[in-house]
Amino acid sequence: MEPLEPDKEQKMTTKAVYDYRLVRLAVDQGDQKAFAELLQRYRESVFFMMLKMCNNRDDADDLTIEAFGRAFKKLGQYSPDYAFSTWLFKIASNNAIDFLRKKKIKVQIPIDQRSDNNDPSESSTHIRANEPDPEETFIRKQKIEKIRTLVDNLKPKYKEMIELFYFQELSHEEIAIRLNLPIGTIKAQLFRARDLLFTALQGNKEKL
Repeated sequence: MEPLEPDKEQKMTTKAVYDYRLVRLAVDQGDQKAFAELLQRYRESVFFMMLKMCNNRDDADDLTIEAFGRAFKKLGQYSPDYAFSTWLFKIASNNAIDFLRKKKIKVQIPIDQRSDNNDPSESSTHIRANEPDPEETFIRKQKIEKIRTLVDNLKPKYKEMIELFYFQELSHEEIAIRLNLPIGTIKAQLFRARDLLFTALQGNKEKL
C-alpha cells in the first residue's frame, strides 16, 4: 500500500486521514483494533444503505457482513485517492446489486410452471396452508443440524461468539461482561465469526 504523501494528506479531510491510518495499521500490522474501529465507524451506514437497497433487514444484515468481508480482503488495494468510505460504499453497493439481480432471477416463475387458468389449486405458486408440512419440518431440522456442525468447526473463540449471541441470545454487553472483554472486541470477533460462518454456509449451500 502506498504511503500517504504530505501534500496529499493536506488535501484530505481529517476524517479521511484518520481512516487511512487505520487502514495502514490493519494492513501493515494486522491490527485487530484497527479492523474493529473501521467496522464500528461504518457498519451502521453500510447497513442502512443495504436496507434501503433491498428493503429487508435480514438481507441487509447479510449484505453488510459480506461488504466488510470483501473490503477487508481487498484492504491492501485501497488507495487514498478516494475516501475510505467512498471505496467501502462502492464495494457494498456493487455486491448488493449482484445480490438483487440473482434474487430477481430466483423469484421469477418459469413459463412452463404458470397456470393458464385462475384456479389457485392448479398453480405451482399458490399460497400453502399454515399447517406445517412434515417434510418441510424434517428438512428444516436437518438444516439446523448442519448449521450446528458448521459452527462446531469454527475456531473456539468464534464458535463461542455464535453460541452466546445467536443460540443463547445474549447482548454484546452481556457477552463482554461474561468474557471480560471490551465491547469493541466482542463486536469485531462476532463480525468475523459471522463472516466465517457465512462463507462456510455458501460453500455448503448445495448440501443445505
